[in-house]
Amino acid sequence: MLKRQFDVVEPNKFWVTDITYIRTYEGWLYLAVVLDLFSRQVVGWSMKSQMTSDLAIDALLIAVWRRKPKQEVMVHSDQGSQYSSSDWRSFLKANNLVASMSRRGNCHDNAVAESFFQLLKRERIKRKIYTSR
Repeated sequence: MLKRQFDVVEPNKFWVTDITYIRTYEGWLYLAVVLDLFSRQVVGWSMKSQMTSDLAIDALLIAVWRRKPKQEVMVHSDQGSQYSSSDWRSFLKANNLVASMSRRGNCHDNAVAESFFQLLKRERIKRKIYTSR
């Protein structure tokens, strides 16, 4: 488990992931991101009109494809249904990834992802409705 240890000394050891929503005139757009704790860079992302496990898995797939980690990576998330699904667990196992989950209802355990979304919304999304998904 990550246990709020956000200082990492090398890339591709710890990734954090979360999902947020963006308002559009066509309805909600859901955005899943994967951040590397070392660089705080987005290494994977996915956008869909529904918040399903595929949304989260696609973001993680992009992270794995882009980073090609050579060793085990711990992937930290909240306890959302997307991150506790059997598809999610199977993907982790198949790609040498280890799950770490926040305590129930505690956003501080995933503070890096929450902080990223707060900045994204403040800088790009607040008081704006996008035309399409």
